[in-house]
Amino acid sequence: MAERMLKFTTIERRTPEKREARTRDRDFHEIYADFIDAKAQEQASRCSQCGVPFCQTHCPLHNNIPDWLRLTAAGRLEEAYRLSQATNAMPEICGRICPQDRLCEGNCVIEQSGHGTVTIGAVERYLTDKAWEAGWVTPLKAHADVGQSVGVVGAGPAGLAAAEALREHGYAVTVYDRHDRPGGLLIYGIPGFKLEKDVVQRRTKRLEDGGVVFQMNFEVGRDATLPQLRERHDAVLLATGVYAARELELPGTGSQGVVAALDYLIASNRKGMGDEVPDYDSGLLDAQGKDVVVIGGGDTAMDCVRTAVRQGATSVTCLYRRDRENMPGSLREVSNAEEEGVVFEWLAAPRSLLGDVEGVSGVRAVRMRLGPPDSSGRRAPEPVEGSDFDLPAQLVIKALGFDPEDLPTTLAAPDLAVSRWGTVNIDRKTQAANLDGVYAAGDIARGASLVVWAIRDGRDAADAIHNHLQAKADAPALVAAE
Repeated sequence: MAERMLKFTTIERRTPEKREARTRDRDFHEIYADFIDAKAQEQASRCSQCGVPFCQTHCPLHNNIPDWLRLTAAGRLEEAYRLSQATNAMPEICGRICPQDRLCEGNCVIEQSGHGTVTIGAVERYLTDKAWEAGWVTPLKAHADVGQSVGVVGAGPAGLAAAEALREHGYAVTVYDRHDRPGGLLIYGIPGFKLEKDVVQRRTKRLEDGGVVFQMNFEVGRDATLPQLRERHDAVLLATGVYAARELELPGTGSQGVVAALDYLIASNRKGMGDEVPDYDSGLLDAQGKDVVVIGGGDTAMDCVRTAVRQGATSVTCLYRRDRENMPGSLREVSNAEEEGVVFEWLAAPRSLLGDVEGVSGVRAVRMRLGPPDSSGRRAPEPVEGSDFDLPAQLVIKALGFDPEDLPTTLAAPDLAVSRWGTVNIDRKTQAANLDGVYAAGDIARGASLVVWAIRDGRDAADAIHNHLQAKADAPALVAAE
């Protein structure tokens, strides 16, 4: 039965049922169940339909959230789904992994009035999962062939979002990626307990069935240079992401058992998909039976600690130099990790790694306090002298963030302009790089950020490429007419 809106004063906020920690901490299945139809409609009916929807303005994609919540509450689920996917190439993925507590839900008007936010992410996930089950997700259909092609470097969220939009416009689209499966970090970086892999694979299959060509195990710079791709295609989009791990500048970082977060997560995800992973099988990238310390406080660190729990670690500790309120990761993920037994050492930073070259044995850390704000406006952590303490560790995971690779060198494109941080310099209105016909989207232009921003950038870049190529195609006709 259709629900009326504005029920936030009479209906309490409810999230989908979450599996108990003791039943979920040994598998990689998603921890939240789906809403049933009645519960999704009930929770959607809590929306206040406010005149200035802060949820929508704080969504990078500007999803029309109040309207699809209203349609959901009315039981018009197919219409609600179509509205939700009109601005988002992957709504069920964003519904699972977006930090809604910092974006749409964190800015919900009724949350600010003390009634508890609408469960926007859960409803978004529910709508698209329902659409896949009911057959509402239509095949990708390209417009008439425009006779032009676009090469997309990187099969992550930015590249996939752009490829979909460009293919719909009628372009021949080829996506190049160094891995053997499309999806980028959606497949290899994010653990299954947050995003099961079949959710991503059905999206990439839809693109493939719609005519997008995937060239996997293809590394630009090794198998073809950027100049060669520019000769092959009418336009090229760089959507490589940022993969260079930031290093610890500490004594002992060369010891066996000190590993980069992405190496660790890729190994775990590959093993979960049935691949042979020698470094996992040897124990190097397996936390089973080990004391694990993860250094960092972002979402990647949360993925690492929760993965280590599921691999059977003896203990898992997260070491972060600021306090809980100042950590960059999702507080929802922190709560999930705490439920699963992860210990957080707030206001603590590593001084050195203990052990020898054959194996790390621990982390020597120091207590921190927050001093005056630094250039970013955040209070800078500073050590408390005489507060050193040791943590046992046979596996130390560095989750300090990522920087771009040296693209002018790796892509054999020395004329490609990059910023002092290594990101591709682009015109922020058009996403165009300094080389004609070359564009960039996602983390490689923005810096390490969220999946939802990558999708937004990919869609924007596709629009800019379309406008550029249309103008290019129309130019000869204009000259002839004159």
